[in-house]
Amino acid sequence: MTTPETGLCFALSKSFTSKNEREKKMARNGLCLPGNAPAFRATLVLSLLLLLQPIRAGHDYHDALRKSILFFEGQRSGKLPPDQRLKWRRDSALHDGSTAGVDLTGGYYDAGDNVKFGFPMAFTTTLLAWSIIDFGRVMGTEQRNAVKALRWGTDYLLKATAVPGVVFVQVGDPYSDHNCWERPEDMDTRRTVYKIDHNNPGSDVAGETAAALAAASIVFRSRDPAYSRLLLNRAVKVFEFADTHRGAYSSSLKNAVCPFYCDVNGFQDELLWGAAWLHKASRRRQYREYIVRNEVILRAGDTINEFGWDNKHAGINILISKEVLMGKADYFESFKQNADGFICSVLPGLAHTQVQYSPGGLIFKPGGSNMQHVTSLSFLLLTYSNYLSHANKNVPCGMTSASPAFLKQLAKRQVDYILGDNPLRMSYMVGYGPRYPQRIHHRGSSLPSVQAHPARIGCKAGSHYFLSPNPNPNKLVGAVVGGPNSSDAFPDSRPYFQESEPTTYINAPLVGLLSYFAAHY
Repeated sequence: MTTPETGLCFALSKSFTSKNEREKKMARNGLCLPGNAPAFRATLVLSLLLLLQPIRAGHDYHDALRKSILFFEGQRSGKLPPDQRLKWRRDSALHDGSTAGVDLTGGYYDAGDNVKFGFPMAFTTTLLAWSIIDFGRVMGTEQRNAVKALRWGTDYLLKATAVPGVVFVQVGDPYSDHNCWERPEDMDTRRTVYKIDHNNPGSDVAGETAAALAAASIVFRSRDPAYSRLLLNRAVKVFEFADTHRGAYSSSLKNAVCPFYCDVNGFQDELLWGAAWLHKASRRRQYREYIVRNEVILRAGDTINEFGWDNKHAGINILISKEVLMGKADYFESFKQNADGFICSVLPGLAHTQVQYSPGGLIFKPGGSNMQHVTSLSFLLLTYSNYLSHANKNVPCGMTSASPAFLKQLAKRQVDYILGDNPLRMSYMVGYGPRYPQRIHHRGSSLPSVQAHPARIGCKAGSHYFLSPNPNPNKLVGAVVGGPNSSDAFPDSRPYFQESEPTTYINAPLVGLLSYFAAHY
């Protein structure tokens, strides 16, 4: 509807009883433009009609939630527990850390290989914790499984930070591992242990590890107070180490971590991110003062349309903005301004050049494994919309205004695309819906299970299965792959790893998204 006063509004509600009510509710629940921006409106109209129009109605979000959490059991390393539900997996990497005289068993394989990369594992843990903190109350019966998935990560991070002044950040030689296609149960590649210390700093991975431990301490505060205190106390020490010995781990360990999880963005954001979670977990004044004092120095307002294992800027601003919107922290007002800027940067039709949308309506950012951007950015859209709703606020974006309901709908559109509302009518979550990826880039899933093939499958013997056109024999239920390209095309083929490889940090924010939509739709 267009009026001289209100311009154009996109409503997310179905029916209204009067013209006045319609205009008021559109302004509250949609995205509104002034009446004097016709060319801009035309572009935005086309974008919004495409993005907010569902291809088919209805999804079983609770089923998708259950499967998204189950996926983490397929990524487990170490001695598997008796209640392991994905039965085709077996124990693996039971001697990790032994070459360095420490116990580094457990944790998660980050993706389709058998290396334990600490940086993305810590980010996965932080996002799992945030999902439970914000959406745990609506997870229903899956809350217990989500907490188990979180603890599998934090138990490992406690091992990795058990030696004062040291953080063990990776287990496994990535070049040796990537030269083989073998099950984790058969793994005989070099399990080299990599660490950071005061001579070889890594404020990025240490800052993220501190964030993960602090965030998880909130989750366990009432469930297991002693464990929660252990997590928080360790987070304090790891953050102090990260801040005192500043530097990027990709400089200290370049040959081991690059180009796999090289910190391109710098370590400054992880220091703010760690401080933000410590502030939230501990309520100690020193972390509030650290954030205020270092906001400009550590570049809180940089690259605000990014959020992932390497770049925490958007997440920092959204997380801290909650206090501003609750009326508790005016001294953080600039973070809310940054958060609003992030929202505006991802809106269709307004988006920054680095945030594109595919013809089918999927958020697309250049680089590999695009679904990591889709789930992480959508998670922030949803969490911020909830914070805004409680404060009865909208997001001003120049000539437009975006309501919390609009942000929720945009996030939901991304989740629905993942679950099958897309041009290919294909779910990108393994095991969900009638059609989903069959040949994912994942060693354990693509090779016969130990039960089906007890004999060892060697390093190069697995190549036959990697190149096979047959579907993977083991279903990695809940795995969300890297996804289609910018034209919505998807090659269901193992060699196309950027499209067909699942990762833990794709699923971690999706757990929160699916929890909310399962409870409200």
